[in-house]
Amino acid sequence: MPDPVLIRRALISVSDKAGLVDLGQALAGHGIELLSTGGTAATLRDAGLRVRDVSEVTGFPEMMDGRVKTLHPMVHGGLLALRDNPGHAAAMEVHGIAPIDLLVVNLYPFEATVTRGASPEETIENIDIGGPAMLRAAAKNHAHVAVVTDPEDYGALLDELGATGGATGLAFRQRLAQTVYERTAAYDAAVSGWMAQHFGNAPRRQVFGGRRAQSLRYGENPHQSAAFLVSDTTRPGVATAQQWQGKELSYNNLNDTDAAFELVAEFDPTVPACAIIKHANPCGVATGATLAEAYARAFDCDRTSAFGGIVALNQVLDGPTAERIVEIFTEVVIAPGADDAARAVFAAKKNLRLLTTDALPDPAAPGQMIKQVSGGFLVQGRDNGVIGAADLKVVTQRAPTDAELADLLFAWKVAKHVKSNAIVYAKDGATVGIGAGQMSRVDSTRIAARKAQDMADALGLPATPAAGSVVASDAFFPFADGLLAAAEAGARAIIQPGGSMRDDDVIAAADAAGLAMVFTGQRHFRH
Repeated sequence: MPDPVLIRRALISVSDKAGLVDLGQALAGHGIELLSTGGTAATLRDAGLRVRDVSEVTGFPEMMDGRVKTLHPMVHGGLLALRDNPGHAAAMEVHGIAPIDLLVVNLYPFEATVTRGASPEETIENIDIGGPAMLRAAAKNHAHVAVVTDPEDYGALLDELGATGGATGLAFRQRLAQTVYERTAAYDAAVSGWMAQHFGNAPRRQVFGGRRAQSLRYGENPHQSAAFLVSDTTRPGVATAQQWQGKELSYNNLNDTDAAFELVAEFDPTVPACAIIKHANPCGVATGATLAEAYARAFDCDRTSAFGGIVALNQVLDGPTAERIVEIFTEVVIAPGADDAARAVFAAKKNLRLLTTDALPDPAAPGQMIKQVSGGFLVQGRDNGVIGAADLKVVTQRAPTDAELADLLFAWKVAKHVKSNAIVYAKDGATVGIGAGQMSRVDSTRIAARKAQDMADALGLPATPAAGSVVASDAFFPFADGLLAAAEAGARAIIQPGGSMRDDDVIAAADAAGLAMVFTGQRHFRH
């Protein structure tokens, strides 16, 4: 493989015109002939640069509304020919094909077109054909051709040309070629994903694309490598957030912050709400008259676990709430926004990360969840189930009171975001005990009650906060023992999916204990 390769001729055809003129001027300064198409050529000419149209090289005009312009042997022969192969060289001479040493192409904005909700017709027109064909050809022939698809690489290209007297080295071309195949793979993933969704067909093969946003120091543990990849989505969250201060987020920070923000988004944004997360599970969730009150009530659910946790809020963070948060060590705070007073409070805590998103994610929006298993992937729809009072079925002799009903719906929203088996005790719009991730639902019930009692002891309360509470279970009670354990802890009402073969036994036990119980008909396993 030749190294370095002197650049004599470049073909430039880009949708994203950012940095185009500066690039063209720099290439011309190295004496490189410029070939181009359509709007790219016009932009370069308007800047006073000499440009040769691709149609002049191919002998064919651009046609079919630009669908056909670069798909021609004069272009692809110039990109694919092996310069050191006598047969290729002879073919180039016979057919008058000149080599193209540099290709600069970025693709039609397909992902952005989908994101803004364009019509199917417009979306299809933004599927690039000629661009990927040229990119893949040039990347395959990286032994002889340099190819740039990302404007972020313009500076590196110009540095390389400057350091080598207008040439490119093999290692540099290899990096560029790899970037090309990463981009075209992600592009094809976006197209196939849109088609599967739009046409309603289950994909036979499925790929997932993402752009590296951050190289992480390590994964869940120091011996695991990790990176943060972002997809082309407008869903508010950790991928779209602005970080105001603090060191870079770790793998675990990102995972927990996402869990916290998705949970707090379940609540009416007109009512202040706070969720505190530790190891992807909530240790306290509450609403309040103010954000500061919501935080204080969430904190009181489990003050021990809240230390070093993630705090998510559903309204713009204010100064008084910030003052409460910094009373203990907190890793990350995420909210739709933060006022000047809050940012001033946090400025004194350099290690605390503050993220703002300008919006909350929609808990009812569809999406995909992906988990890798040995030899493959598990793909499922996002758990976007949302339950209201009208969806509940009262199955006991006693119906819940209005206050109990409000707490049941509150607890159900929290249970959706607790690892299974999940049990949540709640009272007056705040969690008072959470049992997460146990193999037995009875154990989760007892752990949640024990945590409620622990906080009562720590706060010097005369009785457990679980007294008079309601309980949410993410799945049905297979036996009455879990329900009876909740009643023994002081719960007065239960919300659960129902659907057990022993529902009648569980309902009878609830009636005997004087409990109110409602079925949702919907389960929220979370693994």
